Amino acid sequence: MSIKPDKWIIRMIKEHRMIEPFTDEQVSGNTISYGVSSYGYDIRISDEFKIFTNINTTVVDPKNFDPKGFVDYQGEVCIIPPNSFALGRSVEYFRIPRDVLTICVGKSTYARCGIITNVTPFEPEWEGYVTLEISNTTPLPARIYANEGIAQVLFFESDETCLTSYADRKGKYQAQTGITLPKA
Repeated sequence: MSIKPDKWIIRMIKEHRMIEPFTDEQVSGNTISYGVSSYGYDIRISDEFKIFTNINTTVVDPKNFDPKGFVDYQGEVCIIPPNSFALGRSVEYFRIPRDVLTICVGKSTYARCGIITNVTPFEPEWEGYVTLEISNTTPLPARIYANEGIAQVLFFESDETCLTSYADRKGKYQAQTGITLPKA
């Protein structure tokens, strides 16, 4: 496997409708950047959030997740409480080809503010909107800006296709359309 440069990404996106909507340049200025980067694609976060709260004194259990642990919020700026987190979803919908694997990492602008974005890899033939976990590791409230960059996706192309893809396994997060909570 090797990491692929921007020209490969643009070609693959056009051939496979890999990212929709797609921005074929780096958009920056008075915004946290998004769009094509040198070896990846900077994705945006939508204006839909689930902010973690303890008002219902739920227990976090990945095998039996209680949705009452979150408050739904929609807006252009999401405030994440100190030492807490929120879930969001990407603006972009992804369709990963069978011979591609991605790794998603947080953007340095947020990381330098103590805001960490965690996403698992997008496996071959996974598709959907990306559910993002945004952690505020600071003792202060933190702002997240909707429709701006939140993380960078790096694309790795294999020399051959995988034997069993995410679609073949009928993965539980296939074709997710909104913020998707943990499933056992």
